[in-house]
Amino acid sequence: MKLNIKDTFSKELPSDSNQINSRRKVFEATHSYVKPKPPKDPKLVHTSNQILNEIGLDSPDINSDEFISIFSGAKVYPKTRPYAMAYAGHQFGNWAGQLGDGRAINLFEIEHNNKRWALQLKGAGETPYSRQGDGLAVLRSSVREYLCSEAMFYLGVPTTRALSLMLSGENVLRDMLYDGNADYEKGAIVSRVAPSFIRFGNFELFAARNDIKNLKKLTDYTIKYFYPELGKPSKETYIMFFREVANRTLKMIIHWQRVGFVHGVMNTDNMSILGLTIDYGPYGWLEGFDFGWTPNTTDKQNKRYRYGNQPNIGLWNLLQLANALYALVEEAEPFETILNQYQTDFEAKSLQMMRSKLGLEIQDENDAKLISDLEDCLLQWETDMTIFFRLLSNYKKGFSDKGVDIVYDAFYKPEDLKEAILKQWKVWFKKYDQRLHKEILSATDRKAKMNRINPKYVLRNYMAQLAIDEANKNKYDLINELFELLKKPYDEQPLNEKWFAKRPEWARHKVGCSMLSCSS
Repeated sequence: MKLNIKDTFSKELPSDSNQINSRRKVFEATHSYVKPKPPKDPKLVHTSNQILNEIGLDSPDINSDEFISIFSGAKVYPKTRPYAMAYAGHQFGNWAGQLGDGRAINLFEIEHNNKRWALQLKGAGETPYSRQGDGLAVLRSSVREYLCSEAMFYLGVPTTRALSLMLSGENVLRDMLYDGNADYEKGAIVSRVAPSFIRFGNFELFAARNDIKNLKKLTDYTIKYFYPELGKPSKETYIMFFREVANRTLKMIIHWQRVGFVHGVMNTDNMSILGLTIDYGPYGWLEGFDFGWTPNTTDKQNKRYRYGNQPNIGLWNLLQLANALYALVEEAEPFETILNQYQTDFEAKSLQMMRSKLGLEIQDENDAKLISDLEDCLLQWETDMTIFFRLLSNYKKGFSDKGVDIVYDAFYKPEDLKEAILKQWKVWFKKYDQRLHKEILSATDRKAKMNRINPKYVLRNYMAQLAIDEANKNKYDLINELFELLKKPYDEQPLNEKWFAKRPEWARHKVGCSMLSCSS
């Protein structure tokens, strides 16, 4: 197994002088060197062949002892030094100070086909940033992260990726719901892949400590390798850098809203500087359309990270990044202009995104009202978001009286629909029909276009839970079945029609299917 190692982060940025793996505050360093904890009995559960090829390996490599050893943390790849990143962050709106990679260990960076990739292990043992944690991960959360990061890629959502899922051969103690009922679960390790795992919090750490020298080093490094088109470092470059990060962040969140994804824990330390979805913890997918839904038990009361608030939180997090970068520019106005533009762009891009979900190409001044009325209808009765928009593509102009019938299967308990709600839906379909008459696309072309925007299959929480339940019995076929299903989320896949279904009633309040904790 041969990899083209091109380490830059650990070689060009300041490292922690303390080589002892003990919990501590780390100053004037972007990272601390630390070796993964060798697992007791590592076993490979699944691998993403697409990512395998991206990093310059192929199928025979999977079967090698070296692959298992390197990507479980049993051995260190020759001439590399694993490390944990130092960063800070705001958690649930409050400053949390130093955080860092408490459960992630970066192995190395590689270059293949002119693409740069950083590879890290999640669940490979403690680091100086583990605080009270053990640095390990359990199979439950690892299956969710592995499946979702790859599913998001095939949905077209900017995301970190996953190379492999392995069992560690050890049991890990976890209090899943933070209710005092801790229990042992199977340990697991996910190999995560991204161009970089740098977060907003990396910049916040130096800014909070007034370590401007290292803040500049980190910013210059990030621009050099990930935003090279911006040119050499200067105040103007830093402003352009922030604008690009804001644009990428907004693009990512618009995609989340499009497919009904709720991150669940949008702390600034979970925000990628590259605009990638990062850290799949208590995420979830909207079942019933609901702006107020959050999958995170920790956020149940305040619902800070609810579906409808994700764009606002993106803006709030960008403000914290702006505060961190201010020291390099010393002018507030450029940052304020970009943040204001984010709000303007969100309104425009969100409207355009919703137009595309409805199959509308021509812009009409009344579209915002049509969309608002639709959202009112969706909120009146529990309606499955994914199924509704997918079925809507079957609608044909001139048949507004058939509209409710076309999307009927998206309603939960449709037999109980009240007459007043049905009437509201019928009114909306009349308006939608009138609006479609302004379009020139044929029904066939509109359907095809809508089906490229509205996925048929997403990783619903109950689906992931079924795979977890099977994996806990040492059965991994369902992991592979879902992995293959979610590689083609926009295709019809007649043999997989069973997964195009509303959440079963048994999953409505089941742990792991409705609400999740950050524990992993």
